[in-house]
Amino acid sequence: MIKVSLNNDLLTCLIEIEKNKIILENTKVPVELSNKFRKNTRKRSSYASTAIEGNPLSYEQAEIAIESKNRHFLKLEQEVRNYYIALEFLSKKLDERIPYSTELLLKVQKQIVLGESEDKVGLRGPMPPGVLFAVYDSKTGKAEYIPPEYSNVPNLLKELEGYINTSDDHPIIKAAILHYQLVTIHPFEDGNGRCARIMSNYVLSYYGYGFKEIGSLEEYFAYDLEEYYASLQMGLPVLYYEGRDNPPHPEIWINYFMRIFSLYANKVTTIATTSITDNEKERFNHLSTKAKKLLDYLKKERLLEFAPIEMAKVFDVSNRTIINWCVELCENGYLKPNIVNKRIRTYSLL
Repeated sequence: MIKVSLNNDLLTCLIEIEKNKIILENTKVPVELSNKFRKNTRKRSSYASTAIEGNPLSYEQAEIAIESKNRHFLKLEQEVRNYYIALEFLSKKLDERIPYSTELLLKVQKQIVLGESEDKVGLRGPMPPGVLFAVYDSKTGKAEYIPPEYSNVPNLLKELEGYINTSDDHPIIKAAILHYQLVTIHPFEDGNGRCARIMSNYVLSYYGYGFKEIGSLEEYFAYDLEEYYASLQMGLPVLYYEGRDNPPHPEIWINYFMRIFSLYANKVTTIATTSITDNEKERFNHLSTKAKKLLDYLKKERLLEFAPIEMAKVFDVSNRTIINWCVELCENGYLKPNIVNKRIRTYSLL
């Protein structure tokens, strides 16, 4: 297992990340904008993570595959769809507060390789006599990486699960180590890289570093694949047992992961605050003059909750008129109706 010591570079990144995390946590994202962010992020993550593995679809083609229904999908389209569905599955598990586990990993891998042959699903087993399980260079045919023996995989995954759920390391360090260990243990015949990226994101979100699903971290890894792979490999020999099980300089990967995440966090915060400002202007411009007056009054008086009859007296109009204004404000995300016994009794300012 990787052992990490915090250095000045890591601390600088962590401080920057925490600053952006606080800003975003204190930024109220309208529901409709949040849903838009979430869906767009999942699409871009599905595209980027499969592109890292060599999927040649453009983003537009990937998006069409994700949005399409009730038709036959080509293998490349199915790969993108599989990742998107896996993200939706993990979102539900996150809502249920399900911690990382090997069992959860296996379920995700099964979804990611859906449509492949059955021997690609689950942990890899023994190879035929005389056949070496390795990651081969597609051009030269030479072994680029020789993972641990299949018989060691269950114990390695058990150790990794224990680390994630019991370690006091910072959540981003945990996510970085999970990413490295899954790629390095290489527990499956197919889907290792995609599982490493999607599960490290899950751990980030589980511990509160999901940044409201705004922006795709996978896109940052995909931006410079040479640096991504070089950081993972750390210049070590191709055989797992010759250094990759316990790399002498883990800071190569950890520093890279932390720097990429810091860039991501900074960009996400900028995107969120800018989009919210633009969205607020657009929503406000859609309001009628009278609804705007009611909203201005509520904000000025800091009325977080009110009954329509109270505002009817203030504006000297009928109760029904106030309700009509409130309906307009609710539709545009400014108010929330409070229902008691199936009737709206009051409204709350969002």
